Amino acid sequence: MVRRFLELLAREASAVEFEGPVIEARAAGADPAAIEELERAKVEALRVRALLRRRARREAELSALYDTAGDLAALRDLDAVLEAIVHRARQLLATDTAYLTLHDPDRGDTYMRVTDGSISAKFRSLRLAMGAGLGGLVAQTAVPYSTADYFADARFRHKDDIDEAVQEEGLVAILGVPLRLGQRVIGVLMAANRSARPFHQEEVSLLASLAAHAAVAIDNARLLQETRNALEELSQAHRTARAHAEAVERAATAHDRMTSLVLRGGGIEDVAAVVTDVLGGSLAVLDDLGRPLTGHVVGLTDPVRAAGPDADAPGGVDPGVLEAAQASRALGRTVRRGDLCIASVDVGGEPLCTLVLRSDDADERILERAALVCALLLLFRRSVAEAEGRVRGELLDDLISRPGSPGLADRARRLGIDLTAPHVVVVARHDGQRERAAFWASSQAAQRHGLAAARPGEVVLLLPGRDPGALAQRTAGDLSASLGTPATAGASAPETGPVGVARAYREARRCADALVALGRAGDGASAGELGFVGLLIGEGRDVPGFVAGALGPVIEYDARRGTALAATLAAYFGSGMSPSRTAETMHIHVNTVTQRLDRVAKLLGDGWQEPERALEIQLALRLHRLGHTPSSQSVGPATI
Repeated sequence: MVRRFLELLAREASAVEFEGPVIEARAAGADPAAIEELERAKVEALRVRALLRRRARREAELSALYDTAGDLAALRDLDAVLEAIVHRARQLLATDTAYLTLHDPDRGDTYMRVTDGSISAKFRSLRLAMGAGLGGLVAQTAVPYSTADYFADARFRHKDDIDEAVQEEGLVAILGVPLRLGQRVIGVLMAANRSARPFHQEEVSLLASLAAHAAVAIDNARLLQETRNALEELSQAHRTARAHAEAVERAATAHDRMTSLVLRGGGIEDVAAVVTDVLGGSLAVLDDLGRPLTGHVVGLTDPVRAAGPDADAPGGVDPGVLEAAQASRALGRTVRRGDLCIASVDVGGEPLCTLVLRSDDADERILERAALVCALLLLFRRSVAEAEGRVRGELLDDLISRPGSPGLADRARRLGIDLTAPHVVVVARHDGQRERAAFWASSQAAQRHGLAAARPGEVVLLLPGRDPGALAQRTAGDLSASLGTPATAGASAPETGPVGVARAYREARRCADALVALGRAGDGASAGELGFVGLLIGEGRDVPGFVAGALGPVIEYDARRGTALAATLAAYFGSGMSPSRTAETMHIHVNTVTQRLDRVAKLLGDGWQEPERALEIQLALRLHRLGHTPSSQSVGPATI
């Protein structure tokens, strides 16, 4: 019969089948001693069966733990690791749900991180303070706890929010074990049932073993993530360093190109071409007043042009660009305004030049280096202009103060100036900076093949030309714009030869003084535009020219038609501007006087009877009567 029990053990029979041999012996009428022996054999066989089953179960658990460790070691993503831990815990313990909480060092509690089998949103968002609930107690004490009936267990500090979440999830039996790394608890792994059940020690040990593997896997995943982050930061730093090196190399290459251009005699246009070639976009180079430099704009599509009420800004440039240029000079670096990059350079607090680049992505180093190169070019040009200006100024001073000195014409010829051609002297009075005015004057003289000299409160220009009025007006306007303050310019009649320069200078000064005295500061004119005042101050006193300017159309009409408009005018002014007395004086009808005066008004234009104009006309009539006529023809008596 004992052999029967071995066969039952060999085929892993159920516990009920072990009663078979005993029942059969009793049915066969075996003696009590044999039956008792069978009972003892049955008990031992059942013990062996239970031991074998426990060992088989342990072997299965160990195999599952081994598989779990392998699975966790293969995972690299922290979320995947946590989900695998919770899912395997639920499988190994055959519970309704499993979940994992992690410690929050900032808030000092634990929070629900991953759940498996949960149905309650409130439960999945639960946070447990240290010591609160079963999970909080495990996290605080680092000791496993289990309960067959959570709500009936008084060992835990129950809190309403925790109990409500547990009740909503429907949990009754809960087992929790700590996730430990050394002496530090990083979280709690828990398994739970929705019905009452005790957790055996083997289950506690099993979940604790899984938690140990899980803690290591979590730490490995964390370290791996930190390593990945460090590698990414290192890679980003490497990319940044490489981009920086490439930018530095590109800037150095561009700087070498610009320097080479300057050494070969290139100008600002060439430097701007390098910038647009390297950076793209459109570029404008502005002068110290914010105006685009003539011929220095490359690929410009109005990147800085003002519109509307701002069109009166210096050079028509948007005031926002000028403000950005000022900020660039103050900061010593490029300033961005939308898609514009502005780099400006000053010398001794005085603006020198500004580069405005329209580009979506520009290397500021290249633009800043280009601004410095342009500034150096402008400084060099200014130095050359100042040196040449000193030479030209010394010659002009000698022409004015020592007109009879020998060699003046030869000195002028070496500077490219032919004094035998007509020249006009312009004297411009101003209250601005003498240095700026001198630089402007020397630049004008160099551009127009003339001479310039700067004196306190004025600049003197000797310019080729035959139209003194136009030269004076242009000088007054340009110098006023450069200085930002009104400049008044007087011009002489054209002169030829070195000797006439001194005489022309005196006439130009008198014209400038007359303009100021007449309240026309900021204007420009020659003696010819000043009427009888010009007649008084003109060096040559061009009386026929004055008569022609004031009365020429009337004299010409009389000469062509044989009329007596000039005589009628003389009588009209002589009779106090009374048509009736004029008719009596000339022995003509008053209607004839009216017709003649209407003709005079058409010839001389509106305003001929205003006091200042009338004075000039009366003076011209007297000079005409004395024979100072603009033509050789005389006017004889006639009627219309």
